[in-house]
Amino acid sequence: MTDDTKDAPAPDVRDATEHHRFEIRVDDELAGFTEYLDHENQRIFFHTEIGEQFAGRGLASTLIRSALTETVGGGKRIVPICPFVARYLEKHDDFANDVDPVTPDAIEAVRHRER
Repeated sequence: MTDDTKDAPAPDVRDATEHHRFEIRVDDELAGFTEYLDHENQRIFFHTEIGEQFAGRGLASTLIRSALTETVGGGKRIVPICPFVARYLEKHDDFANDVDPVTPDAIEAVRHRER
């Protein structure tokens, strides 16, 4: 019996600042991303996607954990508009002191962001 995951490459998470998102890549292929908007001292996470062919591998959790760690490390507060990010935060309380509530102002900032 072999363990195929042992030989699989580790996913790579990077902040693609030019696209305002963190990306997760597997074998240099884009597997997913979580988009954000920096607003004052907050980073508002508003959309996350994982490609269908990458589903079920825990990549969303890996992506979000890395994005939140880098956000907090950079001195920003987390605003979880994105349901993926909100669910992650409900299950992992290690970021509890770094989360701000979703406000109408945050929603409006995302709605009017430059694309």
